[in-house]
Order: sequence, then structure tokens, then C-alpha cells
Amino acid sequence: MKWLIVLMLALLAGCSSSPKKESGISPEIEARVASWNQLIDEGKRWSDARRLKAANDFVNQLVFVDDIKHWKQQDYWATPLQTIVSGGGDCEDFSMAKYFTLTGMGMEQDKLRLTYVKALELNQAHMVVSYYETPKAVPLVLDNLNMRILPATQREDLYPVYSFNGDGLWLNKRNHDSDLIDNAERISLWQTLLKSMDVEAANTETMICRYQYYDLPAAEARTRCP
Repeated sequence: MKWLIVLMLALLAGCSSSPKKESGISPEIEARVASWNQLIDEGKRWSDARRLKAANDFVNQLVFVDDIKHWKQQDYWATPLQTIVSGGGDCEDFSMAKYFTLTGMGMEQDKLRLTYVKALELNQAHMVVSYYETPKAVPLVLDNLNMRILPATQREDLYPVYSFNGDGLWLNKRNHDSDLIDNAERISLWQTLLKSMDVEAANTETMICRYQYYDLPAAEARTRCP
């Protein structure tokens, strides 16, 4: 898939023995992206359980920031690279970063879904990553509200609504069963995110540089990068 090219190119950049001084990327961001790349590379040799914990812990160390403050938009799904470079995001951004980190490690897409839930204690919509060891298994939940990876049956504070991945869109049920209802192409924010990852694949280093100026207008960010 095209998004995997982004991860591979970023990995190659992170493995460089001496970062290009003309890249315009700050040492702090270079180090954070390199750590992410190393995690993905090492994760290719790990068990699913270790991958889940490592991806969950790595992304959860970032700062939670609402879209309106972080991206100046009411609802924005950042690419994993944007989230890593900017150092923060909201629940959707965290979930996307975990999902693509895990698939970059080699985890099968059909074991993972991005799941919209209602966070009952907060009384608001929320997104998590669900891991299915088998298609009918009770999923494990990767979340930023509760840092522990728990079976969905132990997350009574979350009410599942629907879930999706690159293969489909499911309507979820309270008993953790689900019905396939469509493909993910109908989710416009998902399609926009995938297209943005394609753009990143064409010039990853330049996009990393621009993303570090995420709080500036795009035109100004371009002037600050080679």
C-alpha cells in the first residue's frame, strides 16, 4: 500500500549516518522521527503483544491537543507523520498513528480496526484502536484515556459505535460483535488522510520540515524549508 512507502522512506531518512544540514529539520524532531522509525523497524521482529504495547506507549507519550487548537480546524485527521513531527494530536490522531505504526511493523490489517466509541464518562465521541487476534475474538483496546491495553469487555466506559480499516466499515454492537456494512471509501476524512500520505511519500524530508511549522500558514511554512 502507498502509505507503507511513507514509513519506508522515513525509515531510510532516519537511518542516515549524518542528517543533512540543509534539510531544515530541527535536531529534536529528527530524533523523534528517528525513534519512531527505529520502533517500526525493530517491531518487525516482535510478537503481536509486544508490538501493541510498544506502539501504544510510544504514541501515548505525545501531548493531547484538540483539533481546533492544534490544527485550527474543527475536525482534522492528521497523518502519523504529522502527529509525530508536531508532537501531539487528539484521539483520532493518536489512533491513526498507532494503527499505521502497527501495520508498518508488519501486523496484518485484518487484525486492526479504528473504532469510534462513545466515552461514557466524558459523554463524547472518542476513537481507539481495536486489535482482533481472530475475527470473532473480543478485541483488545489501545486508548489514550486508559493507558492499559484491556479487552473491550473490561472497558465498560466505552460504547462501540462503528469501526473501519482499509478493507471495510463495520457497525459495532454492545456485545462486541459487528456487521460489515460497507467499505471505508465512504469515510471522507479517511480518504483525505490516505491522499496526504501519498503526498508525503513523494518527498518525506520536505514534508517533515514543513510539518514542524504546523502552527504557521502553509505558504509561510514552505518558505522556511529547502
